[in-house]
Amino acid sequence: MSALKKTALTVLAAALLPLLTAAPVLADDADADRSEDKQPKPPAAMSTVGGTLLGKPGTQVNLAAGVPVLPKKLTGRSWIVADAESGDVLASHNAHWRLPPASTLKMLFADTVLPVLPKDQSHKVTTADLAGVGEGSSLVGVKEESTYTVHDLWMGVFLRSGNDAVHVLSEMNGGISKTVADMNKHAAELKALDTHVVSPDGYDEKGQVSSAYDLTLIARSGLQKKDFREYSSTVRVQFPGEEKKAKKGKKAPKRETFEIQNTNRLLTGDAGLDPYKGIAGVKNGNTTNAGSTFTGVAERDGKVLLVTVMNPSGEESLAVYQETARLMDWGFTAAGKVQPIGELVKPGSAGDGSDKEAVGDKESGGKGEAGGDDGTDQASLGDKASASSGSSGMGIAVAITGGALLLLAAAVFLVNRRWPLPDLVKRLPGR
Repeated sequence: MSALKKTALTVLAAALLPLLTAAPVLADDADADRSEDKQPKPPAAMSTVGGTLLGKPGTQVNLAAGVPVLPKKLTGRSWIVADAESGDVLASHNAHWRLPPASTLKMLFADTVLPVLPKDQSHKVTTADLAGVGEGSSLVGVKEESTYTVHDLWMGVFLRSGNDAVHVLSEMNGGISKTVADMNKHAAELKALDTHVVSPDGYDEKGQVSSAYDLTLIARSGLQKKDFREYSSTVRVQFPGEEKKAKKGKKAPKRETFEIQNTNRLLTGDAGLDPYKGIAGVKNGNTTNAGSTFTGVAERDGKVLLVTVMNPSGEESLAVYQETARLMDWGFTAAGKVQPIGELVKPGSAGDGSDKEAVGDKESGGKGEAGGDDGTDQASLGDKASASSGSSGMGIAVAITGGALLLLAAAVFLVNRRWPLPDLVKRLPGR
């Protein structure tokens, strides 16, 4: 080969080499971009009910000396950690992002309908009662032409997330349309303004949304009710089987029962997951659009926490429960040390004026800074921050004598303690 040809080939190879070596890198970058695009982004601005920081995208928490950093492996699109009694929000991530709720919406269904139907009322199920139950729905096994008590049906709702039981109770309440209207009205009363109900069972429907903040508000309201607490904390129960007709000239056979177990894995445990110490409910869900969702309540050392996690993307088994447990562990450690970033507002019927549209305005001015080992946004801790939801009366309190101040403090504590309940975990002493 001539020297001229060798020189030409060398020049050509040198020119092509960058293009050939660059091609795989460009493909990898494109794949990475597409992977990131698959994860939806939270809205830039969300509701500020409960505090301005709760309306900001990303993780919000006040880290200061003595406050533990948030746990690793938190992949939920939205989550919140709150004190169930005082209403203080200890930390959150996209708290007001409106997302499909799955069966966690059944908490609102129960909180709305439970007071209406006496638990000992009986009902014989008709074909019409079960019409409209979505294909692929979770079912407890309600049968047509069989009679159930309201108590039976609620067990089916809470333990097995039975959409069949929800539809029967809805018909007993006046029908699906009326029940949906009742639920939307009750959500507005609770100031759960991110929530819009289309189907009472939480089945995927266009426009059906809630948020981690709202689901926590709803759970807190439901836990005021003794029956709600009983159903959500029950691990297993015998459910009535199909009612068989008597053959001619003979007695009807004895009705059989079958065991149903709660699908809340923090309550029952599962492979690789122990029951969570102090757990006492509340409700889990899973659908194609919603992914996994969960709201849980637990008590330790006199503290009661509510945690909601929506749609984690982590690949670990039972991720929604694992992430909830981590957040609960953090919350119990951080309680009393971390400055709240907002509050769970009280229902409109409370009428005490304590709910604030933007509780964080004076605390942090909406400022945030990078902090924590995970690189998430951390709200700055201001010197003038007020620590509790009962702090609005502090300006008056400072002018009162020491004895009267102690009485006022005790009164505030008692008011807060009514959220939620005196006997939350008595039925689960071993947890």
